[in-house]
Amino acid sequence: MASPVGLLSLATASPPHELPQKDALAAARILFGDRFPQFERMAPVFDAVGIRTRQMAMPLEWYFEPHDWAERNAAYVEAATALYEAVVRRALDEAGLTGGDVDILVTVSTSGIATPSLEARCAGALGFRTDALRIPVFGLGCAGGVTGLALAARLAAAEPGARALVVCLELCSVSFRLEHPSKADIVATALFGDGAAACVLQAGEGGFAQITSAAEHTWRDTLDIMGWRVDPHGLGVIFAQSIPPFVRTKLRPAMAQMLARQDVAFGEVDRFLCHPGGTKVIEALEAALDLGQGALDHERAVLADHGNMSSPTALYVLDRARRAGLPPRSVLTALGPGFTASTATLQAA
Repeated sequence: MASPVGLLSLATASPPHELPQKDALAAARILFGDRFPQFERMAPVFDAVGIRTRQMAMPLEWYFEPHDWAERNAAYVEAATALYEAVVRRALDEAGLTGGDVDILVTVSTSGIATPSLEARCAGALGFRTDALRIPVFGLGCAGGVTGLALAARLAAAEPGARALVVCLELCSVSFRLEHPSKADIVATALFGDGAAACVLQAGEGGFAQITSAAEHTWRDTLDIMGWRVDPHGLGVIFAQSIPPFVRTKLRPAMAQMLARQDVAFGEVDRFLCHPGGTKVIEALEAALDLGQGALDHERAVLADHGNMSSPTALYVLDRARRAGLPPRSVLTALGPGFTASTATLQAA
């Protein structure tokens, strides 16, 4: 990155339907008890993932009904449009800007399909300019928050004075499915929630932190670790049990390479801010990065309060960290389909 890019604001927003984990387990027992013979053997995963509550796009009764792909995606578009507008208004208000002040619009979402994309659907209500650059990004999953932030920073740095808005929004719950449930579906039901985060960026020294550099690493032959499968019912999760041991053995050398490309050594990082994929993933991250057990406290808190929201989750962690006080140098990181690790290095203002 040629010059640092300031993070002028960071906002989060959740959909209105709160779902305590105990209620999620009770609902799952009703829904899956007869359809999945091994359900009771897997039920402890609802306690093991480290979630107290999460927020959902639709009321609980909606998930008890069968829905085809068209119905699921219609629910995604309606709820995502409302959530996009809400989170962008908060981010613009914090930055002291209007929609007309934004030059670049990056929208990250992998949990539904909106064409026209979400920023186009909300352009009139938010006052976006007709010449704003629109960049919808699909397929990054949990890594999308960090990759999207890095992409927006690179674009802002390339046009001095330009302001970029990045929105990461996922409604994972609309993919909840009753048909032919698998172990991955049970884990996903225990783990995922819905949410959105938005940042305004501008090249220069302003804001609560500067993005100084970014890097990614994609491992070869890892396409089956995480992703979507597509069938007549919609999008079904691919979720390999091998993620925690993969993180323990593979992440550190990849992180060292990414930091080296940014001229940063491990010892120069004051805090790793990590996407909390789940309790076992957090423990694997602490082990791989030699952080010490319990070091990722913001990550555990976000997971407990919101579940794994996919792409916005890393930005929720960053928001919690900045409210507690960012250290001089931190590295925001997330893992996602590919299988890919994404990082953005931050310098506190």
